[in-house]
Amino acid sequence: MPDSLVIIPTYNEKENIERMIRKVFSLPHDFHLLIIDDGSPDGTGNIVKRLQAEFPEKLFIEERSGKQGLGTAYILGFKWAVSYKYDYIFEMDADFSHNPNDLLRLRETCAEGADMAIGSRYVKGVNVVNWPMNRVLMSYYASAYVRLITGIEIKDATAGFVCYKRKVLQTIRLDKIKFVGYAFQIEMKYTTLKHGFKVVEIPIIFTDRTEGVSKMSTRIFREAFLGVIQMRINSVFRKYPEGE
Repeated sequence: MPDSLVIIPTYNEKENIERMIRKVFSLPHDFHLLIIDDGSPDGTGNIVKRLQAEFPEKLFIEERSGKQGLGTAYILGFKWAVSYKYDYIFEMDADFSHNPNDLLRLRETCAEGADMAIGSRYVKGVNVVNWPMNRVLMSYYASAYVRLITGIEIKDATAGFVCYKRKVLQTIRLDKIKFVGYAFQIEMKYTTLKHGFKVVEIPIIFTDRTEGVSKMSTRIFREAFLGVIQMRINSVFRKYPEGE
């Protein structure tokens, strides 16, 4: 059985999902794909199910009723991946803002010793294409804010392009992960570090979507802003066993 599973949450990604699936399966490593679709009314789930006939035993889908949040989608995917004993588990967006070719670099980083590899927009300058300046500044300073409040040194705390070794997801108490929006990404990185795992950032070029609609909202940003403070306070009263 292949050792790598890519998890992609979707909501209304019909313009992108088939191209993304075909691209991942064209890479020179045998990745499996798990799509978690939140009842996309545009038929994203139907496209995936049609392609399952072409890619049997490689392409999987979990369908949920309605938008339930990024974090809960990934938690479902993580538990699924651990139950099938994949060694490397990836988070990635469907809209090509993350270059699928970089999956190979993330996997290599974990194979060479990292427990979590982050595709980072800010570890070497600012590598963002087609974002308006206000969005770039909001994202960049959000990570600076996270570093200030939590003390962690990650340059791109909200990054959503990540590879985990299975032992990380087996160690973290996934049911204790609270946040559902972009704060979820911060919480996962913070918790991984608190458990003593090795986290490595590698530089990527992030390109804003050209098809479909962004899911960012002020509610998601507010959750992240306030959630970081809450997360830091809660961590004072919580024990984090060392990961093996």
